[in-house]
Amino acid sequence: MEKKKNSLMVQGSILAAAGLLTKIIGFIYRIPMANLLGEQGNGVYSVSFGIYNVALTLSSYSLPLAVSKLVSQRLAKNEEKNSFTLFKRALLFSLIAGLSAFLVLFLGAEWLEALYSRTGLQYPLRVLAPTAFTVALLGVFRGYFQGHSNMVPTALSQIVEQIINAVVSILGTYFFMKAYVSDPNVSAHGAAGATLGTLAGAFGALVMLALLFMTRLKHIKAKMGEGSDFVESPRVSYKDIVLTMFPIILTQSIYQIGFTVDDLIFGNVMSQRGFSDDVVGSLQGVFNTQYTQLINLPIAVATALAASALPSIMSLFTQKKDSEKNAKIHGVIKLTSAVAFPSAVGLTVLARPIITCLFPTLITYRETAINLLVFGSCACIFYSLSTITASVLQGNDRMRIPVKNSFISFALHVIIVFVLLKFTNLSIYALLIGDITFPLVIALLNFMSLKKVGYRQEIKKTFLLPLLISVIMGVCVVVINLVTYKLLESHVISLGISLIVAIMIYGVLTLKFKVFSDEELTDLPFGSKILALSKRITK
Repeated sequence: MEKKKNSLMVQGSILAAAGLLTKIIGFIYRIPMANLLGEQGNGVYSVSFGIYNVALTLSSYSLPLAVSKLVSQRLAKNEEKNSFTLFKRALLFSLIAGLSAFLVLFLGAEWLEALYSRTGLQYPLRVLAPTAFTVALLGVFRGYFQGHSNMVPTALSQIVEQIINAVVSILGTYFFMKAYVSDPNVSAHGAAGATLGTLAGAFGALVMLALLFMTRLKHIKAKMGEGSDFVESPRVSYKDIVLTMFPIILTQSIYQIGFTVDDLIFGNVMSQRGFSDDVVGSLQGVFNTQYTQLINLPIAVATALAASALPSIMSLFTQKKDSEKNAKIHGVIKLTSAVAFPSAVGLTVLARPIITCLFPTLITYRETAINLLVFGSCACIFYSLSTITASVLQGNDRMRIPVKNSFISFALHVIIVFVLLKFTNLSIYALLIGDITFPLVIALLNFMSLKKVGYRQEIKKTFLLPLLISVIMGVCVVVINLVTYKLLESHVISLGISLIVAIMIYGVLTLKFKVFSDEELTDLPFGSKILALSKRITK
């Protein structure tokens, strides 16, 4: 029982489920918030978040993964004291990093507004400044628990964070827009109100994890007495933190910088070509809200699996248990594919009813949003695979390889986006092409790099079967959606029925084709029941 509880699949599923739930909550609250903000407000909100994410990535976003990796390394060597010492020193490091991000965002808000040519951008940036400081501390607590292969505190804190975020974001948007209704920059003030939720959510999650940590402090100190008495010097701890964070920062920074560079290139090139600020802001709002938020749902699962996989893979790598390590790598990549493929197909075939139901106030750019989702949903597959393979490489102590691969893809991405915007009439679809090719190139390079660590990727059950089953599911769903809409004349009801049927079809076919082995199924939550169902289906 203890072995099962601590298995990668169970812990990964817990964090993945929480990640997916928070993304769903995040997407749901973004609907009324997006409708309140309007196309211009969504443009300001999305650009400010792009800048905030870059600042966060450069300062502290890598802390959970870095702390998780370093703590798990020390625990694998039975160095309980050093794992706790590293946690305390990481907290001090996060205070400095978070304060730096706060100062950059708060003091540089007006300069960034001018750089991005986005009126009112300074207002949400100044609200996001203290959020960066809060998230830095939060990341250390999450990393410490994850390093102990305990994903529950992170999962619970993510849910609490997102619930608070949802409530405060909607209320903040409403009251700020009401208070500044006569201001020419009312949309920007509304975006600032929306970002209050991010600050409130992060603070609530930090308080929760700090309290949980205090309740476990006595147990932690008792465990320290059972391990090695060796205590590493501050120089070793901080050197490890910096050297571990740096490649993770570079890898994640390239992702985040890619998004905000797209905003920068798009805004400036489109303005040079004579497009008005209203059109540019509205197109950015559609791309970053309707399209990006939807494809982020399955990517959240990959991100959660990556976070849960890293300490386990790192521990097995440290202990030189190659066969067990490769089995875990195979399992987590297969689970990622099993989520990403049907999600991409579902978003493609149901793009119209999804956009119509979720964004009824989006009229002018509705067809644009639908087309972005139809042609761009495959990006969620490539983002999911690039994320999980980067984490696997980091778990094998190949910290520089994901950085190199990401940099190659980023350089290619910037060239593609700039050339398409400058010399074609693709407009927002130039960003879409860049958004697909960017993670695709990273994923391909990462898989090539995995061969160098002794891992050979199985193809049939990991990629081909999930793709085939997803296509079958997609064809069935198209027919079901058309029939139910014709009979009921309701996009909401027909969409709900289609989603339920899609999940059932995909689940049954996955068991029927034996995508997962019996052992892999039993490692999942409710694994024994799923296995029993699988045996009945495959009789």
